[in-house]
Parts: sequence; C-alpha cells; structure tokens
Amino acid sequence: MSKLKIRKNDEVLIITGKHKGQKGRVLEINKDRVKVDKINIVKKHLKPSQVNPDGGITEFESFIHISNVKLVTKADKKSIFKKSEPKKEESKKSEPKKEESKKPTTEKGDK
Repeated sequence: MSKLKIRKNDEVLIITGKHKGQKGRVLEINKDRVKVDKINIVKKHLKPSQVNPDGGITEFESFIHISNVKLVTKADKKSIFKKSEPKKEESKKSEPKKEESKKPTTEKGDK
C-alpha cells in the first residue's frame, strides 16, 4: 500500500460524487477510506436497546473512498472561493448566406 498523504484533521475537497465541490475536515481514516465532517450523511434505523431505549433513526457520517477527495492547500483555498465567471459562448464565424436558387415561377395561366 502506498503512503497516504491525507491525515486526520486535514481539510479536503470532495472531487467526485453527489457531494462534489464541498469541503470538510477528515474525522477518521480506515485503510483507503476517509470519514469527512458533514459529508456523506446516512440514516440508520436502530432498535430499542439498553443503550438507546427509544430506538429511532440516527444520522451519522459514512466513509468515502480516498480517491474521491483531494487535500486542500493554501493555493487551492483561493481558487475555491473565487466565483468563476460563466464561460462565454464561442462566437461562430459568420457563414456567408447561401443564395437560394430562384426558379422562374410559372403562373397557371402562362402555359
């Protein structure tokens, strides 16, 4: 296994998936998966137990693959917060208008 560059408490940017573009702090690392704060929230239904007598639905962060995150550096922070201007549509080169061939019209009475 290669050495991981992402460590606990690092700030990362999600680069793929439904949370693309969001950033958060790494809470936990498990082999090739990371748990990021407030990213990939899942709901779990719990039965009543001695620890949780009411049971119910709880929400918590789930792991995402480490290849889907990117370590945020100081240079990246500047580019994240800048609002990019919408791309201007490329102006198509004006094509010369095709001249329609004018067929001589014949009237019904001119035969």
